[in-house]
Amino acid sequence: MRRSAALVALLTATTALVGGVEAGASPSRSKVPEAVGYGGAVASIDADATAIGISVLRRGGNAVDAAVATAAALGVTDPFSNGIGGGGFFVFYEARTGKVHTIDGRETTPMAATETLFQENGAPIPFAEGVTSGLSVGVPGTPRTWQRALQLWGRKSLKEVMKPAEQLARNGFEVDETFRTQIANNAARFAAFPSTRELYLPGGQPPVTGTKFRNPDMADTYRELADTNLKSLYHGRIGKDIVRTVQQPPKDPASTLIVRPGKLAESDLARFDTPLREPSRTNYRGLDIYSMAPPSSGGTTVGEALNILEPTSVAKLSQADYLHYFLESTRLAFADRNRWVGDPAFGDVPTRELLSQRFADSRACLIDPKKALKSPVAPGDPRNPQACATVGQGVAAEVGSQHTTHLTTADMWGNVVSYTLTIESEGGNGIVVPGRGFLLNNELTDFNFAPLFPGVPDPNLPAAGKRPRSSMAPTIVLRHGKPYFATGSPGGASIITTVAQVITGRVDRGKSLVDAIAAPRASQRNAAAAQVEKEFLAQPETAELVKRGQGFSSAPAEIGAATGVERLPDGRWIAAAEPVRRGGGSAAVVLPFRW
Repeated sequence: MRRSAALVALLTATTALVGGVEAGASPSRSKVPEAVGYGGAVASIDADATAIGISVLRRGGNAVDAAVATAAALGVTDPFSNGIGGGGFFVFYEARTGKVHTIDGRETTPMAATETLFQENGAPIPFAEGVTSGLSVGVPGTPRTWQRALQLWGRKSLKEVMKPAEQLARNGFEVDETFRTQIANNAARFAAFPSTRELYLPGGQPPVTGTKFRNPDMADTYRELADTNLKSLYHGRIGKDIVRTVQQPPKDPASTLIVRPGKLAESDLARFDTPLREPSRTNYRGLDIYSMAPPSSGGTTVGEALNILEPTSVAKLSQADYLHYFLESTRLAFADRNRWVGDPAFGDVPTRELLSQRFADSRACLIDPKKALKSPVAPGDPRNPQACATVGQGVAAEVGSQHTTHLTTADMWGNVVSYTLTIESEGGNGIVVPGRGFLLNNELTDFNFAPLFPGVPDPNLPAAGKRPRSSMAPTIVLRHGKPYFATGSPGGASIITTVAQVITGRVDRGKSLVDAIAAPRASQRNAAAAQVEKEFLAQPETAELVKRGQGFSSAPAEIGAATGVERLPDGRWIAAAEPVRRGGGSAAVVLPFRW
């Protein structure tokens, strides 16, 4: 305790010397993908957000306080990927007890929702008409996640940790190319809503790179949320504004966009909760891999893919063999994910069985080291695993959103947070709540619009109060019960393959954490062609993979933008972020020197 108190005093005294961020000040926007030092670490996609998280740590906050402060700031500077209108999953390693806890902040459907929420005349509506609509809006879970995390494990109040983000929204930040491009990508649908157009398309155009962007409505909303301890959202004025926006989407009458009203009610907000769930857990190479259990498919699918690889000496494989086995492991894991995973409150999800080594071995025997499987591969039966056996028919995973965000924090006490949060599509449902400054989610499009498996119960159809299946995989890796590293990523269903690749890159292939994050990616999700980046296609091993029957998409994509932290044996932390994707991320530590 004396050492901790002395370090708090030192951090407070040195805040100004090493770039602390006072409430209302303009943080540094330099982006560094890796930082090493003492006292704690923060990694996110944005330099302002990372600087705010580090400032909280320097003022005696812990990893939970820093995570919430960083997330609030990301709602300002990265509003097209996350914000108070969305939800997410919070994974926390508590150093005092050595336990891993998780908060389920996933959005829920309105109680008026049914299995045919996205159907009309017996057929699914076009996906795009679900994306930009009130129909796709679930009850926002992000603010309640912050509140619960701080109540359970934080050292600071909600008002304290939200204050820097409020000031950032009020005073403004510098527009970068990523921010401008995301607006340009959505200009047509943003223009359909006066509240969105006025904020993000001033004069009909996205703000110019290098100019200052301010969002005073969001600043006022943050202040109201903090002052009322969220009552204004779940039981008051902000909630009423959300419900009005969902039920009566404020579309410009001149727009030809089809925008369906939603079913969200004030009573849905009032009954919302963020349950604590047992984390998913698997053992890989003697390491304990903790992540998010259903309704996220992230933990079970990453875990199954790793278990499929467990019997293989991945570290000794050639690069081509490693990539082949990796692609096949995720192909098989996704076949099982699509069939079995949904909200456990609405069906018996075989979480334990999906993560059993016995089941993984029954799937691994399908892998031919010289020939790729043909997708879609049929699922296995985790409750009755038989070697190389499949049941029914297979389906490929959805492409899904690419624009979630992930942050990772650690502190001087050894606590770690891995937190993924989102509003689903880039720009959510496209509607800024009038006068409130934040976009609403379209998370309910993560439900299947119609059954994927004819004649077989589908675990991911809408229902009243249900949480849609997610792919978010905030992950913490322990070695001998202590933090080794933590990671996570945005990217829709490709989150799962990105996180699995970061883990195998770090554990099996000898890469540093930042190099594992930066590695070229291909995301195989039980499809004939894997989603792929151009850097992956440029690798010499890719030609060999094609010879083995691996298919790769002809339209290269940018996959993920991971962050992570790692604990070194001497007590220092490594903070690691994406060097290039989405303009690069920002990693920082509290004391970037020996003391």
